[in-house]
Amino acid sequence: MLYFLHGTDTTQSRIKLHELLDTLHKKKPDAELFKMEGEQWDQARFEEFIGGQGLFENKYIVVCDKIFENEEAKERIMELLKELSLSENVFIFIEDHVDAPTLKKIEKYAQKAQKFEEKYSGAKNSDAKPFNIFSLTDAFGRRDKKQLWILYNQAVASGAQPEEIHGILFWQLKSILTALGSKSVADSGLKPYVFDKASGFARNYSREELQKMSAQFVDIYHNARRGLVEMDVAIEKFILGM
Repeated sequence: MLYFLHGTDTTQSRIKLHELLDTLHKKKPDAELFKMEGEQWDQARFEEFIGGQGLFENKYIVVCDKIFENEEAKERIMELLKELSLSENVFIFIEDHVDAPTLKKIEKYAQKAQKFEEKYSGAKNSDAKPFNIFSLTDAFGRRDKKQLWILYNQAVASGAQPEEIHGILFWQLKSILTALGSKSVADSGLKPYVFDKASGFARNYSREELQKMSAQFVDIYHNARRGLVEMDVAIEKFILGM
């Protein structure tokens, strides 16, 4: 499923984004949330989201924030519009500017496309680089606890939601477990790039450790849903205990 929000009134478009996320979470309370930005473009991971599924066969909600600023990402996404529209996972794109031919093609496949125009000019753009949340997965794979903890705090400071951080780390863990138990990339069902990285990371953990961590991630997820723990605190405790 594909949603497309665009226009120069970024305040209103982001209000709509959060309204949409609230609505989707009510309909899909167990869906895992991910966010991708132009500077974080990873084609293999993006394509995994199209056909993949989350914890306990739950679905993904993937927010693509100004990802069209990356021309390579835009080109590939435009090739995948039909697959995105048919995916059981939800993809929400939010862009400032989009050209007419691109918008026309997107509108053909989008569940909803909505434009937000700024009434008055003068809005300023930040020069700050967005935090790359996928950097957490590499630190986790390398078993670099110190770097993972630093990146975790940077992710929190950048506004990343605990559910998003939990989802991205658990995705990496599942990829490593899958690669460890597969004879080949074809057998694993993973994209070649994901399989190669996960296979390398598997050398840093024993199967027993990975299975124990998987159980811990499941506990964090359920206990947070029940209100027994704060997910951000539980994730940080997990990292420090690695």
